[in-house]
Amino acid sequence: QVQLVESGGGLVQTGGSLRLSCAASGRTFSAYAMGWIRQAPGKEREFVAAMDWSGGLTYYADSVKGRFTMSRDNARSTVYLQMNRLRLEDTAVYYCASRRASRPKTADHEYDYWGQGTQVTVSS
Repeated sequence: QVQLVESGGGLVQTGGSLRLSCAASGRTFSAYAMGWIRQAPGKEREFVAAMDWSGGLTYYADSVKGRFTMSRDNARSTVYLQMNRLRLEDTAVYYCASRRASRPKTADHEYDYWGQGTQVTVSS
């Protein structure tokens, strides 16, 4: 069992930056792929980024590529999402997720464990 707790969300103006963190419990964290998925009001969940167990393979959605950077620190059982040049359309609840496998996936149904989410609001 893995428990995930996100933090770092908040209100930011367009063009600003935020860094999300996701702290995981469980001894198998370092073996699992991790992902960030977001959900805007009235919309379906949307893949943002995913990373393999080692941090050597990362996928990004086209909408965030070049602006967001995902990283992980297995010693701290934590993954991060650095978000730069934020846009209004980045407003959403951001969820951290983990899957019981080492390779990352872009489909949210591939993930087995989810955090409670953290709100990111970008204002003009």
